[in-house]
Amino acid sequence: MSKQIAVRLPEHMVEQIDTLVSDGSVPSRAALVQSALERELRRRIYEQEVETLLALKAAGEPDEFAELAEWGARQPVDID
Repeated sequence: MSKQIAVRLPEHMVEQIDTLVSDGSVPSRAALVQSALERELRRRIYEQEVETLLALKAAGEPDEFAELAEWGARQPVDID
């Protein structure tokens, strides 16, 4: 089930979205927005996981994922 929402976006952003739709890069405005939101939600989950793993390491907890957490903490986060 889906629920419709209304959002306001800057005109230049809508123009860019419409260009992507018209050239066939994305199927629709909604598909692009949904994809972007899913990506952002996943990014936030990953960020929380890295913070948890780093906190475990700081607390001296043995953790087989410590190196992964350190690697994740060094990765750039695109928040545009």
